[in-house]
Amino acid sequence: MSFDTLILRIGTNCCKWDLLEPLYGLSPDEGLAMWVADMEFRPPQVVQQALEKMLAHGVYGYFGDDRAYLSAIQWWMKTRHGWDVAPETIFTTHGLVNGTALCIDAFTQPGDGVILMTPVYHAFARIIEAAGREVVECPLTLHDGMAQLDLAAWEARLTGREKMLILCSPHNPGGRVWTVQELRAVADFCVKHDLILVSDEIHHDLVYPGQKHTIMANAAPEIADRLVMMTASTKTFNMAGAHTGNVIIADPTLRKTFADKMMAMGISPNSFGMHMVTAAYSPEGAAWVDDLMRYLDGNRKLFDEGINRIPGLRATRLEATYLAWVDFSGTGMAPAEFIDRVQKVAKIATNHGTSFGTGGESYLRFNIACPRAHIVEAIARLERAFADLQ
Repeated sequence: MSFDTLILRIGTNCCKWDLLEPLYGLSPDEGLAMWVADMEFRPPQVVQQALEKMLAHGVYGYFGDDRAYLSAIQWWMKTRHGWDVAPETIFTTHGLVNGTALCIDAFTQPGDGVILMTPVYHAFARIIEAAGREVVECPLTLHDGMAQLDLAAWEARLTGREKMLILCSPHNPGGRVWTVQELRAVADFCVKHDLILVSDEIHHDLVYPGQKHTIMANAAPEIADRLVMMTASTKTFNMAGAHTGNVIIADPTLRKTFADKMMAMGISPNSFGMHMVTAAYSPEGAAWVDDLMRYLDGNRKLFDEGINRIPGLRATRLEATYLAWVDFSGTGMAPAEFIDRVQKVAKIATNHGTSFGTGGESYLRFNIACPRAHIVEAIARLERAFADLQ
């Protein structure tokens, strides 16, 4: 397929485009939707074929016999990430926000603290607070514009009520691929403070040339008794609407606790998602991802060059993800002013940095998983919107 193909999503119940007007005041005919973290691309043909086979059969009953599904997950994790996963350790949730919420419910109690390395994916704080737990922000520091751990400073923030740390690996936003040394430092921190470590690795396939993502289970196998892994095909293959994710737990005690919570909540997967995952985790899917990352790498370079030409703007160097993290602090503008310019003048919808927690105040997040023509248009609009700084 050609990633340059423009696919009209307006009027298809698409969150990213059909909510532009109510949420941003932008007509979808004029605005550029660069906020929601899904792609403007169709998934690989093998996924389309799996769905067409279901449609041709025409009966949509309960899903059973998940051996092919589990085998596909095992094959993908082994061949793409060097990670051996036993089938009995794999749970299927309704996406990883649901998976995270289940972990919070299973492994913590109301009033407990849950640590987030901010700025970080905004849904984490939302579900922690909704569950009656306390968000404990441990801000990342910046070195040459790249996020870094600050474990010493984090120590001073702890109260003793913390029971869990949620790691985003690779990190969203900011696109950091944590090194093995950094991952081990996080693992040691969790051991020292007796924390359950939930490692959300939904972006682990979206890594740029020259970078190497390491699965936390491989980086620190000795902490299996406190480690919960979370993965999904949906971000990789643009199948977010399938709401299908995997929580993978090696430790039998943790696994029993999580299984009991799944049973109590009546959680079971949808058949469409199961067939899509089975098809995607295949050699055909792997070839598609390789092509995708070459294309996204071109988008990344073009976007960064354009952003960095505009005085006062700085693009964070992405190592992974398709979510560009742009710092507007050099403009000297308050967030309200640079947001107005981006939304009302450039007519681009982005995610506001404040929603990601402490450290995100001067940033906006742009989704660059779109045809290259959209990148070119976005840069031209931003140059016009900030033309007085040239």
